Amino acid sequence: MKRLFTLFLISCSLHALSQHSIEDSTSNKKVPSVLLKDINGTSYNTSELGFTGPVVISFWATWCAPCKKELMAIHELYEGWQTETGVNLVAVSIDDEKTKRDVITYANGKGWDYTVLLDPNGDFKRSMGVNNVPHTFLLDKNGNIVYTHNNYAPGDEEILYQEIKKLSVE
Repeated sequence: MKRLFTLFLISCSLHALSQHSIEDSTSNKKVPSVLLKDINGTSYNTSELGFTGPVVISFWATWCAPCKKELMAIHELYEGWQTETGVNLVAVSIDDEKTKRDVITYANGKGWDYTVLLDPNGDFKRSMGVNNVPHTFLLDKNGNIVYTHNNYAPGDEEILYQEIKKLSVE
């Protein structure tokens, strides 16, 4: 029983540490430049995504259940978020060459309105310091990383939305 309680405390601590604003240590950090393709084969430079409002970059994988839950939770709210804040979401799959076809099938099957980029070699993932997924970044209209969140629990999308709304009033 003591072990279970200890494991529970460690788990709670890790979850609390995984959620944080990065305004303190990496304020004004920009997204690195990496060339990726979307699920239709169009190339994108990650440092120049071309959006005028806030941007959410969500790293995910088809084998990651929490990733898919997070992106589906956001999908349910996304149209309203866009209308109210002008936010755009970029879902970056870290699936490798063998499973990247699964990304296309999955994203199209779910009807996501997101830009879905493929990072099969993990170049963008490494340049952003992503160690595990889901990992979400929020960029302001100038491309600065202003918030980051790792892992997913139901309700995290509401915290993300509050951070997005802060940017839409600036």
